[in-house]
Amino acid sequence: MLQRRHVVQALALALSSAALPSPAQIRTPDDADAGARWKAVRAGLFGERPIASNAADVLELEAPARAEDAAIVPVAIRTRVPPGAGPIRTLHLVIDNNPSPVAAVFTFAPRSGRADIETRVRIDEYTHVRAIAQTSDGKLYMASRWVKASGGCSAPPGKDPAAALATLGRMRLRVDGDVAPGRPVQAQLMISHPNRSGLAMDQGTRQYTPAHFVRKVDVTYGGEPVLSADLDFAISENPHLRFWFVPQGQGELKATVVDSRDLTFQSSLALQPLP
Repeated sequence: MLQRRHVVQALALALSSAALPSPAQIRTPDDADAGARWKAVRAGLFGERPIASNAADVLELEAPARAEDAAIVPVAIRTRVPPGAGPIRTLHLVIDNNPSPVAAVFTFAPRSGRADIETRVRIDEYTHVRAIAQTSDGKLYMASRWVKASGGCSAPPGKDPAAALATLGRMRLRVDGDVAPGRPVQAQLMISHPNRSGLAMDQGTRQYTPAHFVRKVDVTYGGEPVLSADLDFAISENPHLRFWFVPQGQGELKATVVDSRDLTFQSSLALQPLP
């Protein structure tokens, strides 16, 4: 996981020095594979490996065509096991025209049950948003959406900074529906964290507020891994994840969160599946 984070950080640094598309290019969504930014991200993450982009039977990405708030854009990724391939093990969430395009990398364990994720992101320019799934046998599938939004990464915080720090790291885990052994059930993780991008200016001091965001989430059930997420500042303030897991008997659903200042937070929920 540490190696993956270094790759993502190096890629973001390289892209930060590259010119962003012109307004005309940004507003032309026709060819999802043609953008220079995407080509650079693709090469950095996957090299020349083929990616199936007409994979609606495997991968679905839900995002609004026009965001109501560029700092809080809901995104849902839904998957199905592709015929003749192994189960999905990783999902990359890429926002082409963001300052740091790789918003998240999700890794799923067998205990996940379903490789589905819902979260909220910041979007800084009109852009393609992409989900790229990799199966256990190395095959790649992609779904993309063109989203009209701007200014999300530099938007001011929605909460008073002092109040945000007072609740820093508080978490809530919740399970939606009945918990039964061997049956996938959906859960939510809500994290109180300002998730500062480092691109928002404090209007009082006229200085940029330093970046401070959740960078790592690990979820386990009964001590067994369920989900691991490497995150970037593109995830919205007060990060929110919806995911699935498969309970096997009585156990503890536990989330461990590490932020960009190496602060660690934990939350757990004891569960007793129905007989």
